[in-house]
Amino acid sequence: MSYDVIVIGSGPGGYVCAIKAAQLGLKVAVVEKRETFGGTCLNIGCIPSKALLHASEVFAHASHGMESLGVETGKTKLNLGKMMEHKDAVVKSNVEGVAYLFKKNKIESFIGTGKLLGEGKVSVTDADGKETELEAKNVVIATGSDVAGIPGVDVKIDEKVIISSTGGIALEKVPEHMIVVGGGVIGLEMGSVWSRLGAKVTVVEYLDSILGGMDADVAKQFQRILAKQGMEFKLGQKVTGVETAGKGAKVSFEPVKGGDTETLEADVVLIATGRKPYTEGLGLEDAGVVLDERGRVRTDHHYQTNVPGVYAIGDVIAGPMLAHKAEDEGVALAEIMAGQAGHVNYGVIPSVVYTQPEVAAVGKTEEELKADGVKYKVGKFPFSANGRARAMQVPDGFVKFLADAETDRVLGAHIVGFGAGEMIHEAAVLMEFGGSSEDLGRTCHAHPTMSEAVREAALATFAKPLHI
Repeated sequence: MSYDVIVIGSGPGGYVCAIKAAQLGLKVAVVEKRETFGGTCLNIGCIPSKALLHASEVFAHASHGMESLGVETGKTKLNLGKMMEHKDAVVKSNVEGVAYLFKKNKIESFIGTGKLLGEGKVSVTDADGKETELEAKNVVIATGSDVAGIPGVDVKIDEKVIISSTGGIALEKVPEHMIVVGGGVIGLEMGSVWSRLGAKVTVVEYLDSILGGMDADVAKQFQRILAKQGMEFKLGQKVTGVETAGKGAKVSFEPVKGGDTETLEADVVLIATGRKPYTEGLGLEDAGVVLDERGRVRTDHHYQTNVPGVYAIGDVIAGPMLAHKAEDEGVALAEIMAGQAGHVNYGVIPSVVYTQPEVAAVGKTEEELKADGVKYKVGKFPFSANGRARAMQVPDGFVKFLADAETDRVLGAHIVGFGAGEMIHEAAVLMEFGGSSEDLGRTCHAHPTMSEAVREAALATFAKPLHI
């Protein structure tokens, strides 16, 4: 069987690449090892975790957030089984949606493990061991990433007591105490879910701050907010051991800068120390595909590997491991394979932490600008001075803009606050077109809205804010 394009992996990068390629008139096949499409994101990652984040937020709000608004109810009761059913229903709806899109765009699918046999050839081995050989002008590796574990520490993840994010979305009961190893996005999102549902959550992080790589101003304020919500943090700590103990587990750690070892016990330990490219069993070495020093597939600016006609996108190549980054690469690569000029602007890829409040960022951080020697100006505005935020009882956080000191071109935007993940796109569009803080500050915003805080922060960057 011969195709114009074979995509190995049906996560956000793979399925979007396949759909776009089909829309551009190419004959496309997708190879997926799972029984359902959507990859980690739709099946056990982004989508189910957001379902639980929302459900746990509703539970917390109903438990202690409505009385001051004049809404009185009886004592709330958690039905965790029902909450998990909601999560599973959301996943089912999304993965079936991808299957429908494949059918609509006449994309053929093969369920099984894909392996690159060389230039233009792929084998698919199904669950029964039956092997099918496919041919294509172009092969796209879009196999995503897997749990990274803890460097230098032997950790046996059983998804019951010592868990990854996969187990974190499927616990059968709320733990009394959860230790989260890693203060990044995944750890804080999953930790906040179980914290809201009643667990004591302790985060152990190697760095001196949470959300490593994000603007320090944002990380500091966000940690204060999470601490106020009950989460505990042990920063600057190197984990030396994770093992089961009785019905739970224990984590040993010591200060990175030196000091005594401390051991904590918990019902559940969540390992959330990042992810690594998934290249196992793909036959890349035999096919001659070169990997970089971090195990990622090495590609050129057009996503092509050193083997002609073999491409790679998403978590398996360099860059941030974000679903929307993979999607944009999928679109760009489909256009390239169709003879068009595909392109991704890596300087304007937003990132979001879907906690409550949310954290969102696009572009440069203040620390990056300082390191690059760029002269910049800062504009900030707190949500505590925003009328809509007060009305909704969500005054925590702020909006921060970073703009070039001479040209006023916006170089970065950072938001901590309710709905930050939706508001960040205003800054992303502005930056995509090379806009200035004055461009945004002089654009009329509806009143009263949370987005007025974005405008006020822009006003604070080139002039002065009006409402503080």
